[in-house]
Amino acid sequence: MSSFNLFLSFWILVAIITFIYLFFVNAPYGRHIQSGWGKNISARAGWVVMESPCVILMLIFAFLVFDQLLLIHLVFLIIWLAHYIHRSFIYPFVIDMTHPKMPISIAISAFCFNLVNVSVQAIGIFYFTSYSSDWLASNTFLLGLSLFIVGMFINIRSDYLIVALRKQKGPGYHLPNRFLHKYISAPNYFGEILEWTGWAVLTWSVSGAVFLAWTIANLFPRALAHHKWYQEKFEDYPKKRKAIIPGIL
Repeated sequence: MSSFNLFLSFWILVAIITFIYLFFVNAPYGRHIQSGWGKNISARAGWVVMESPCVILMLIFAFLVFDQLLLIHLVFLIIWLAHYIHRSFIYPFVIDMTHPKMPISIAISAFCFNLVNVSVQAIGIFYFTSYSSDWLASNTFLLGLSLFIVGMFINIRSDYLIVALRKQKGPGYHLPNRFLHKYISAPNYFGEILEWTGWAVLTWSVSGAVFLAWTIANLFPRALAHHKWYQEKFEDYPKKRKAIIPGIL
């Protein structure tokens, strides 16, 4: 087993431990913010700090091996950047953040996670995964791309409906009832999981599958926490609405 695969095995184990841990402890940002996690910084600044490595470091990796990149690698890079440029530099300045602060410990831990995750994705895809010359026309790639695009649309659409709701009703949290919000409490998380399912499929890589595992480990427990929070805050919260999977959970 190569050192890289050995590290991936360790990284999966950490994801499993994180998945279990987050059922007991909510990451203290957004609606779940709480004291006791150290000094706070601007939530917008924190968001940029923790997400920006996904753009900057991926571009650095691509630059280092630019003369070896194939068209498929450039397509992967564009797909990746389409998500993270929005997530790092657009979303934080569009969303009306009800809680303008976040613990610096959360920003730093997310920053460190993204350093590792980007490295895993770049090394796994640029160095350790081979692709045929017709991969871009393969059913696997097209299926993965479709899942990624649909997931990204759901993710962004869900977030921006919350933005529109706050503009209409004022700052704070309100009961959303449009789009997939009618069926689940965390459609943005559902969309993001769908995105990275698509990434794992379109890259057909172990590193992509590992990122999907981490996405589920982080977002699944948080979606359940969101669901419980909505039920406690709104007495008229729809009883049939699920947490993250329409009609199921």
